[in-house]
Amino acid sequence: MPTETFEFQVEARQLLQLMIHSVYSNKDVFLRELVSNASDALDKLRLAALRDDLPDVDVSDLHIELEVDKEARTLTVRDNGIGMSYDEVTRLIGTIANSGTAKFLQELREAEDAAGADGLIGQFGVGFYSGFMVADEVTLVTRRAGETQGTRWTSRGEGTYTLETVDEAPQGTSVTLHLKPADSENQLHDYTSTWKIREIVKRYSDFITWPVRLLPERGEDGAESGEAETLNSMKALWARPRDEVSDDEYHELYKHIAHDWREPLETIRLQAEGTFEYQALLFVPAHAPHDLFTQGYQRGVQLYVKRVFIMDDCEELLPPYLRFVKGVVDAQDLSLNVSREILQQDRHIRMIQRRLTKKVLATVKDLRTSAPERYATFWREFGPVLKEGLVTDSENRDAILAASSFASTHDAEESTTLQAYVERMKDGQKDIWYMTGESRRAIEDSPHMEAFRAKGVEVLLLTDAVDEVWVDAVGEYEGKALRSVAKGEIDLEGDREEKSDTEKEQQGEEYAGLLGWMSEHLSEDVKEVRLSSRLTVSPACVVSDANELTPALENMYRAMGQEVPHAKRILELNPEHQLVKSLNRAYTEQQDRTELTETADLLHALAVLAEGGRPKEPARFVKLVADRLERTL
Repeated sequence: MPTETFEFQVEARQLLQLMIHSVYSNKDVFLRELVSNASDALDKLRLAALRDDLPDVDVSDLHIELEVDKEARTLTVRDNGIGMSYDEVTRLIGTIANSGTAKFLQELREAEDAAGADGLIGQFGVGFYSGFMVADEVTLVTRRAGETQGTRWTSRGEGTYTLETVDEAPQGTSVTLHLKPADSENQLHDYTSTWKIREIVKRYSDFITWPVRLLPERGEDGAESGEAETLNSMKALWARPRDEVSDDEYHELYKHIAHDWREPLETIRLQAEGTFEYQALLFVPAHAPHDLFTQGYQRGVQLYVKRVFIMDDCEELLPPYLRFVKGVVDAQDLSLNVSREILQQDRHIRMIQRRLTKKVLATVKDLRTSAPERYATFWREFGPVLKEGLVTDSENRDAILAASSFASTHDAEESTTLQAYVERMKDGQKDIWYMTGESRRAIEDSPHMEAFRAKGVEVLLLTDAVDEVWVDAVGEYEGKALRSVAKGEIDLEGDREEKSDTEKEQQGEEYAGLLGWMSEHLSEDVKEVRLSSRLTVSPACVVSDANELTPALENMYRAMGQEVPHAKRILELNPEHQLVKSLNRAYTEQQDRTELTETADLLHALAVLAEGGRPKEPARFVKLVADRLERTL
């Protein structure tokens, strides 16, 4: 096949330009990424051989080679792994098939510091492109295991690349970088220097499972002088005693696994011995990835069996609500020829999942008391995900609640646990009160909060979408019911003297006519109009019945494609408010209720607006308000 020239996909071309022209403080990361890619290729070949997908392939000496040619100023990273076919090269190298690419490019452009920009390389499978930071031209030669023909890919990073088939290509992949001249001002080192290569591999790739060998330099006759030097220790960090491993080594392993430039928030070690042995090394990231809530998010930790890599994203090892956790699990008694279908049924895997889940939750709980600042970071980044478990994992619900915290009216800055809330409850208070909303400010300004604020009753302020669901799923905590301040009737025990039953009856009789008339007039929109015990300042508010879905929950279910019936709300009036008193007096004295009808509509619309809703007929609402304003001038 003749050599063909292709254009890069638009996103790939933009990325190349950023790689080539941007200034990075640490260009060394290109070698980390190429070695990591080579390691992945070796893992895939070993796994294919174990499963007899490639029975005739030799896997006795899988390794990564680094070769330097000082005269030609080239550095080659070579592996004898799975390799790629012609079509795979076209698909994987010429394009970036990832929905997060645009977001990644934006982050790369806007990285606040150079170190942050360096670290973004390696996300979204674009590590290969980092070679263009140090090279004027990159040549890739690859042959997929089991195929006879190879493929050569070449590009100078200027918007195009060439592809051709080659008859004589070794199995695996080699990437040759035609290096730019060293430039100390731009932090561009001499990557033909063997000491520099040793330093980079030791720093970033010491834990790689496969040997990374530096080939000896060739003499003038082209022959190699000496033997290849293995640069990495290949020691599995999770199998080494804790006192033999530094935090820096753990952090580099995390960066390799998670493709994250930042250090992890917490490192979790776990070793199980006995009838079923396994080791786990887990990491809690310091930042949530932008695609954490997307359907295609790759979750799960790496699975090894007796230090042999089996699977990259093993979803069965942790529940979905812990999908942000990264790490490694190395089991001793699983079959090497294991599949996702087998894992779903394996009782040992279920045992590991239960143990890992409890360990992660216990670690998060301990963080709250031992490292409050780190816990605050965790909750800000991953709290909404963790709370999904309150709905889906009833077995660990108590542990999740113990690890959770919530904003409340008790403190404007510090969050609270449910346990602490219960300990602060007023004498005679039977329920744990909460309110959901878009933001703390919106909740605190809501009319529903007025009586609670006046009587000093603490309210949990829940602003995540999942809060609408888990409070109903949990229902109660330590015998105290979880109750929304915006649902049902409110009967608070407070410091102020309550009205006597006689006074309440008299007030009910006084407003009975107005309430009945408004209930009939607004019957298309409300279930009932009644007097309120939760309002002290506002004239009216709308509430849901105790057992009805809130509007936010209705919208959530509809967004998921579930059809739910629309629930009519209840309009509550504040009998102590002057507007409501005047409305009742006008209802009693006036026979013509045309204007009264408009006032009732306005009052209902204002109540809907106060809770963040939208009037049924916005244009009519605006006209009514404008007319009323005009009469007052």
